[in-house]
Amino acid sequence: MLALQLNDLEQDGIIEKNVHQLNPLKTDYQLTEFGKTLEPVIEAMANWGELYNQKEASNE
Repeated sequence: MLALQLNDLEQDGIIEKNVHQLNPLKTDYQLTEFGKTLEPVIEAMANWGELYNQKEASNE
């Protein structure tokens, strides 16, 4: 499932895959310039998640 999602992100131009010909084979991924435009969205979602966790903790 993860491989499929990574493949989709690569096809959409959000990430790029780098395969290093080492033994054992090593693969890493990085955001493309286009993918970096999502950083504010991801940060906003992370901030919302923190607020949600604080709200839930105060309800316990």
